[in-house]
Amino acid sequence: MRVEISCPAGNACVCESPKNACDAAFMMNANDYTVRLSNLLRRERDSMAEFLAELAEFDRLGLWKQLGYRNLFDYLHRELGLSLGAAHYRKVAAELVRQYPEVLECIRDGRICITSIVAISKVITPENRHEVLSRFFHRSRQEAKEIAAEIRPVATPPRRDVVSAIRSGPAVSTTALEDVATDTHPECVSSAEMTFVNRGSAAAQRPLDAGAVGAADTGGGDARSMPARPADRPELEPLTADLARLHVTVPKRLLSKLDRARDALSHSRPGASTAEILEAALDLLLDRDAKRKGLVARPQTKLRPAKPETVRASVLREVWKRDGGRCQYRLANGEICGSTSPPRGARARGWARHRGHATAEDLVLLCDVHHDLVTRDQFGDEWIDRCVRERREVRRPTSSGTFAAAGAGPP
Repeated sequence: MRVEISCPAGNACVCESPKNACDAAFMMNANDYTVRLSNLLRRERDSMAEFLAELAEFDRLGLWKQLGYRNLFDYLHRELGLSLGAAHYRKVAAELVRQYPEVLECIRDGRICITSIVAISKVITPENRHEVLSRFFHRSRQEAKEIAAEIRPVATPPRRDVVSAIRSGPAVSTTALEDVATDTHPECVSSAEMTFVNRGSAAAQRPLDAGAVGAADTGGGDARSMPARPADRPELEPLTADLARLHVTVPKRLLSKLDRARDALSHSRPGASTAEILEAALDLLLDRDAKRKGLVARPQTKLRPAKPETVRASVLREVWKRDGGRCQYRLANGEICGSTSPPRGARARGWARHRGHATAEDLVLLCDVHHDLVTRDQFGDEWIDRCVRERREVRRPTSSGTFAAAGAGPP
């Protein structure tokens, strides 16, 4: 069936089916919105740069004194109504613009974010201005803090474990701690906030190193890459290029497990610190996860009999090396998704239609979101939804508390 539609651009599109017609209209809307949003973003950056330029001149003339304010920050917060954080960012940015005019153009074209200004101000000097400034291009606030800690590390980073009890009731002023203590872990009213020094926080952003297959040590991890609620995300404060202070709220039972783990490691690592114990535990977890993906140091050379629908470990290992552990879905701008959190396994192109053992050419890594998108595009929403309903029905718990037999079930 051929359907003629009117696209947002005013063109008449002829499509073979209503579904294709809807897809064409959607893509036209998406493209039009992209152009409009790009223009609005450019205007936003221009407005921010113009505001900072005027604010720098306003500060140079000291006009905030004529209005009775003690300083520029007080003026921004009380006169213009900015929040404390927004006022601080703009105050520091205006001071930087006065001293280093090139910062203004970097903000105007989006190379520097306003939230990374504070980190830049701590390390930039007239001598290193050109070299240092380029390192902060397109960096987030946390990434900027890590770069600043690398350029100017803390002179004597603390290496201690601090355990402090969290009081219940009005005394707790941090919303995140209240949420963790009363919602995430209802049983741990007497939770504790642990502070310890941990190594490298940016390792989780690196692609999978094919040469380090089977190695348990990945150079540390970043809790930000874990799918957690915002209240569960620990606070990370970079100290040096290799050290960071991690603040995390834990239930009391974890402290007991740490003591038992310290005893378990006493024969091989006597006097191990909390960070060393947690790193050893994470090494075991990552090593087990690597085995699930076929990433082992000494893979088997002899192939064992396997069902046709089974993906061999050697193929899985080759796919993970080739794709770098990242989702390979191609976005509209031509780039790949690149998500590392995560492709949980290799997803085949046309998995259910493939006959015989899959090879590396038949497989590609996709994150859960894009795997669902590709599968629905191949088999249709109706079939996928029916399979999901049947799978849930198969996994429905019985009156005795056990699960119903899987049976044949959907694929």
